[in-house]
Amino acid sequence: MRTLQIGHSPDADDLFMYYAIAFGWVNHSNLSFKNSALDIQTLNEKALEGVLDISAISFGVYPLVVLEQSLLRTGVSFGNGYGPKLIKKKGKNLKKNFKVALSGAHTTNAMLFRIAYPEARIIYKNFLEIENAVLNGEVDAGVLIHESILQYDESLEVEREIWEIWQELNQQDLPLPLGGMCIRRSLPLSVAITCEQMLTKAVKVALENKSLLSKMLQERNLIRVDSKKLETYLNLYANEDSITLSQTQLKAINTLFKIGYDHKIYSQILEVEDCLIPLEYEEFRNS
Repeated sequence: MRTLQIGHSPDADDLFMYYAIAFGWVNHSNLSFKNSALDIQTLNEKALEGVLDISAISFGVYPLVVLEQSLLRTGVSFGNGYGPKLIKKKGKNLKKNFKVALSGAHTTNAMLFRIAYPEARIIYKNFLEIENAVLNGEVDAGVLIHESILQYDESLEVEREIWEIWQELNQQDLPLPLGGMCIRRSLPLSVAITCEQMLTKAVKVALENKSLLSKMLQERNLIRVDSKKLETYLNLYANEDSITLSQTQLKAINTLFKIGYDHKIYSQILEVEDCLIPLEYEEFRNS
């Protein structure tokens, strides 16, 4: 039995898409996973360091790890008319150099934010600490992610949706690529293909058993929101579009990479199709 280290965030969509494996609903005779729940910036940093075999990441960090990591087609989260929110205290006017808290230097929302607000003074905090940093005046504004976008203190208001920035930059009404998964290129290709198949099946099984899985996650105190908010959040970020990348989603990721290159964030333009596990290997192997 080969055991691989897999990292995912503690937010509801990642837990939901993975836990069919943790609960034993999806398994393999020769392969198992040891999972760790870490905040998204820590996961991005571990991907840069090559620590984990498989990891949830921000699409925004992927061009920096392309030589060591392949992208998986499954376990993806996109915003479609929604996404992270730049919030501030109600009535506050933000100066050009306002101080802002972001969830990590390599997140997709941080990349888009820096393009839109080049003069802002950025600090990075765990995403769970951002709302309080705005409330106590440590920062002028903050970008909320994950379940934090569903409800926040009534004294706060949305200054701008990251979705709006994305739409202005892409000009094609594409979904916003937020989170995906990557796998170490050093793993045998047959193992990588099996991992992608298992993780894809886990998302399918989760969606087929949504009510039961959601209940089990809540009973074990793995979820930070109540059942109503969980349903809302999963509808946004863990849905049929999370099972495998569509052509529209691939186009959106390519557009994100091109925007990053045009703004000198990345040193090269990537085509996401070249970054995926080559599934034709399995066909050749079995032919």
